[in-house]
Amino acid sequence: MSRSGRAAVALVSLALLGCTAGEGEGWVRSERLFIEDCWNGKFDLKPDFFAANPSRDTQMIRVQRGDNIEEMSDGLMAVVTDVGAIRRGMLGQALSVGLPVGVHPPGTGLPTTPSADPPRVSLALYLHDTCHGQNGTLYSIDGTITFNALFSGDRNESSADERLTDAEFEATFADPRDLQPDGTYPPERTSTVRGWFRFFFQRGQPAQPFP
Repeated sequence: MSRSGRAAVALVSLALLGCTAGEGEGWVRSERLFIEDCWNGKFDLKPDFFAANPSRDTQMIRVQRGDNIEEMSDGLMAVVTDVGAIRRGMLGQALSVGLPVGVHPPGTGLPTTPSADPPRVSLALYLHDTCHGQNGTLYSIDGTITFNALFSGDRNESSADERLTDAEFEATFADPRDLQPDGTYPPERTSTVRGWFRFFFQRGQPAQPFP
């Protein structure tokens, strides 16, 4: 299976799994965040919940305000593919972020543009608590993330250094439904979001998938 195919499967399968919370710190901010009918202005997530869920060579990282389920919370989700390759030779390097190739984001039938070097990391910023009934999710369409450390993915990892994830990012987010025929997004409907998070993976019971 291609890397893009694995990413598509990972987005579906990982979304069904609980995450394991770890001790950490971080911030996620925007000088102007735009979500239609929900938010238009300065934004500060103020996260206090950090979690990672490994699956083979993919990890789902959740940086969130509060420990409620994703569908009732505000937070940032990062899906990281090729974890082994990143850990072996890409730590400290700025990696491109974007939509996974072949994945159709909810609410749009438009496929992502094929790339010879698809991004290894995709980000989603969700404001399900703040936006309630509105579509409260934006996806990274451009930008970079730098991992200074990345959890090994071994749930039984005993080394603290190997359980550490430390990353900083700056990315442009948008609602994929705003994609125009020429492949661009209206500037007034995009948002620049910056952030940093650092936490140690802690093995425990998966988060409950329902209230």
